[in-house]
Amino acid sequence: MLGSYSPTIRRLRFLPLALGDSIVSIPHYSNQENLKGIVGWGLKDDTDRAVALAKQKELPYYSIEEGFISSLGSKILKAETFSFVSDSKGIYYDATRPSDLEQLIIDCPASNQARAEAAMGRIVAEKITKYNHCWEGIDLPETDQPKVLLIDQALGDLSIRYGLASARSFEHMLNHARQTYPNAIFIVKLHPDVIAGKQRGYLSENLPDDLLVLDMNCNPYELFTKVDHVYTVTSQMGFEALLAGRKVSCFGMPFYAGWGLTEDFMNCGRRNVKRTLSDVFSAAYLRYTRYVDPISGKSCDLERILDLIETHKRMLLKNSGKNFCFGPNLWKKGLWKKRIIRRFVNGPQVKLYFVRTVREAEKLGIDSNSRILVWNDQLDPDVELLAKDLAIEVQRIEEGIIHSLGLGLDLVRSSSLIVDGRGIYFNPQKPSELERLLNKAKLDFKARKRARSLRQAIVTSRISRSNRIKHEVLVLQKREGQEVILVLGQVEDHDSIRLGCVDICTNFELLSEVREKNQDAYIIYKPHPNVLSGKGKGDIPKEVITSLCDQVALDQDMDTCFEKVDQVHTMTSLAGFEALLRGKQVHTYGLPFYAGWGLTLDRHSIPRRQRKCTLDRLVYCSLVLYPRYYHRDFEYFVEVEDILRSIKAQDCKQIPLVDFFGLNQLYRKATFILKNFKALLANA
Repeated sequence: MLGSYSPTIRRLRFLPLALGDSIVSIPHYSNQENLKGIVGWGLKDDTDRAVALAKQKELPYYSIEEGFISSLGSKILKAETFSFVSDSKGIYYDATRPSDLEQLIIDCPASNQARAEAAMGRIVAEKITKYNHCWEGIDLPETDQPKVLLIDQALGDLSIRYGLASARSFEHMLNHARQTYPNAIFIVKLHPDVIAGKQRGYLSENLPDDLLVLDMNCNPYELFTKVDHVYTVTSQMGFEALLAGRKVSCFGMPFYAGWGLTEDFMNCGRRNVKRTLSDVFSAAYLRYTRYVDPISGKSCDLERILDLIETHKRMLLKNSGKNFCFGPNLWKKGLWKKRIIRRFVNGPQVKLYFVRTVREAEKLGIDSNSRILVWNDQLDPDVELLAKDLAIEVQRIEEGIIHSLGLGLDLVRSSSLIVDGRGIYFNPQKPSELERLLNKAKLDFKARKRARSLRQAIVTSRISRSNRIKHEVLVLQKREGQEVILVLGQVEDHDSIRLGCVDICTNFELLSEVREKNQDAYIIYKPHPNVLSGKGKGDIPKEVITSLCDQVALDQDMDTCFEKVDQVHTMTSLAGFEALLRGKQVHTYGLPFYAGWGLTLDRHSIPRRQRKCTLDRLVYCSLVLYPRYYHRDFEYFVEVEDILRSIKAQDCKQIPLVDFFGLNQLYRKATFILKNFKALLANA
């Protein structure tokens, strides 16, 4: 284990995972003989005690800092850091002495070059930087004059002092830029902490009036595309400018200077070899930095971090702008639904308004650049007319197909949401975005492989939509060779029944039809859990059930039932989709989203569904492309595989399906409310 004096270091949840060892408090840890080393944060003044103790105990000392791709938000936003550097010689921004990074750049093994080039390309294309909370660009004057970017830094930044620079270096930088480009437009990029009012800057104190000052956050790569030359003292933005192909001049000695990549105004005698950009990148981002997957809590590589950031960014950009959600009301499940919507429609450039009337939305400034959101398919005629007048689409929102650990009636926090600008997947009366994807999307080999892996993960982990796990044995009293059919009960007043059924609309009608057409089969009827608990319509009297089926499955999960049956019959249940994933023959009596594609035996047809789909296509479109996924513990948008791993990792208590007097459900609701009380009040 490692020792530290710093409470801040010990609060960094992912740091021990990055270092591969636990971190204990030196003042409170009695057996210091067991320590393998001492850690401190960078070159801060309060690390002197830690360095002295390491020398006294003859232990290695490690300087810790955030990695070059650090988090999904700034320190001001209190974003959790998922990458770190650990240096046994110095620290990367200290040019006054050697560091592990400096040695890695000198060593420069060629084996990492192809990987480095690929990662660099992704970073530039996706505009990935250190904190990754700002993706928007900024408008600059349209002119033929050269544009020179001057990067300011926070006053007292240690990389200035240890980067062979000082406050005068910024004056030198500005004067040199003016002399080199007498007719240029000079743009000063303030440090984010200066913009937030938390710090002062070097350049921002006494700037001439003819300089253009960027006093708002913007993505560095968006800025690099609009300038010709970047001037910096020691900022990491200088290296990002190199990645973007810009000429960079350094007036201090950052880690990327001295290798022949930059115009340097300082000198470091140890850096006496030429290195390519991919050499420096490989050393800094691939070998020097240690990454932790915030979802799995395990050590990972840079590529996994890039995957996470790209997914999060894609969803944030979909949300940007003004979003007007008509409803849900503040009664019944209103607060719960608002909490879900706030989770999925969020981001630094997002404005979300919950409104009840068109007039209220107009007062708040709804316009043609806004979005209209409605829960489910509940569209008020006035809202529909407003959407037509403004020529904007209405986006229906609903929980995703795989979304939680528990039932919706229990107010369980959802992990996925569907935002559909055409319709909604369970309403076959009109087209939906899922239908369009299934008809038109092209799947390459990588997508098909991913779909197969996803299906296998769902089946082997026994994951379903609500994931309320209870594994009771299902014993059948059937004859040898008798075909076994599972009939799925549903909540009869659910929208998927109301909108998706034609002639058979009740559990009784479904069970009667299946028995009439399959006189010799062994029929198992599985009631819906919400019906069993008395919270949903669809109960069939016991004496009627026993006359129409051979067995009722009350205390078995879906997988236990699927393992015993040959066929599954349903009106529109999502469990029919789950049965398809497990290779079962599925008969549909309504029009669920998975019917009409050649994978099921259907009582009715939908002419719009023109394509014969493979199971891989159905899985990829409905679980990968269609929903949004959000990891509620870490507050990142993620992929479906991350949610599956999260569900699998959770401890699920075996709650009886039969809920006498509703006490179990009341308990689960109370638990949810207590856990989310502050958030519910804040978002009311």
